[in-house]
Amino acid sequence: MIIVKTPLRISFVGGGSDMPDFYDRADGKVVCTAIDKFVYAIVKARFDDEIYINYSRKECVAKVGDIKHDLVREAMRMTGVEKGIEITTLADIPSSGSGLGSSSSITVALLHALYAYRNELVTAEQLAQDACRIEIDILGKPIGRQDQYAAAYGGINRFIFKQADVTERLPVEMESKANRKFAASLLLYYTGITRSADKILTKQKTNLQHTDRFDTMQQMVTLVDPFTQAMQQQDIAACGELLARNWQLKQNMAAGISNSEIDEMHDRAISAGALAGKVAGAGGGGFLLLIVPRERQNDVFTAMQAYRELPFMLTESGSKVIFDDRSYASK
Repeated sequence: MIIVKTPLRISFVGGGSDMPDFYDRADGKVVCTAIDKFVYAIVKARFDDEIYINYSRKECVAKVGDIKHDLVREAMRMTGVEKGIEITTLADIPSSGSGLGSSSSITVALLHALYAYRNELVTAEQLAQDACRIEIDILGKPIGRQDQYAAAYGGINRFIFKQADVTERLPVEMESKANRKFAASLLLYYTGITRSADKILTKQKTNLQHTDRFDTMQQMVTLVDPFTQAMQQQDIAACGELLARNWQLKQNMAAGISNSEIDEMHDRAISAGALAGKVAGAGGGGFLLLIVPRERQNDVFTAMQAYRELPFMLTESGSKVIFDDRSYASK
C-alpha cells in the first residue's frame, strides 16, 4: 500500500498569467503558497486483475480505458499501471470548485502514488510536468500551470511562465518572524458556492485575445514582485493594497468572477477591518481569502459569523509519500 499526501494552494497575485494564451506572448508570473490542507491518494495491490476506484463514486472495471474518472485513467496510463489495483482519493475539504487547486493536487497525488507503486522515484519537477500534460494537453482543461507546481513543490514560491511551457520556480525566502506575521494575517472563508472553474477560465482565455484584457493581465503580473517584497519586509498594509488591486483587475478579466453574494461577503469583511479580499482561484465561488491585521481580526470574526472559516497554516511540504509498504509484487 502507498499513501501520498499533497497540499492545496492559495494564490495571491498574478493568477491567470500561467496560461499559454498569455505567456506565449509575455512572461507570466504568480506568487502563491501551499497550505496545510491536503488531498490523499491511496494505492493498494489487489489479488485479482480488477481495477477498483473509490472517490465520491465507486468504480470497478476490467480495463484502464473503461475508467470514468479522467484523472485516475490518465495517471494510470502515464505511469504504466494497467490492472490489479485499488485506488482511493480523499480530501480535507470539498474537492470540487474550492478554488484551492484541488484538481491539480489530486493529479499530482495520483501520479506520485502510482510511480511509487511502480518503484519509480520521481522529482517534484516531473510530477508537475506530468500533471500539466494530463490536465492541459491530454484532457484539454482550460487551466494554467501554477497549481501543479505549487502542489508538487510546496512552500511559498514565485513561478515564472515562459514560451514553450517553460516554468521557472523561485522560492520566496522569508525570515521566520516575517513568515509568521504574514501567515497570521490570512483568513479563509467559505462562500458556500461550488462551481466549475472551466467556464470562467474559458472566457478568460478567450478574452486574452483582446488588447485591453491582455494589458490588464500584464498589470496583474507587475504586482508579483512588490507583493513578494512586502511579505519579506513584514509590510502587511502593502500586501493588502496589492491584493486589493489584483482583485480589482481580476474582475475585469471575465464575467462571473464575482457576484452579488461574493461582493456582499467581501464588503462585510472590509467594513469590519480587513485590508483586502479576493476569491481563491478562478472566482465565482469557493473560498474568499482575506488579509486582516491581527489587531482587527476579532472584529472580522464577529462580522463574518454567518460564514464558515477554514483555519489553515502555510506549509513547506510538497507532495510526499507518507506510507509505503511495498511487500508485494508490483503488477
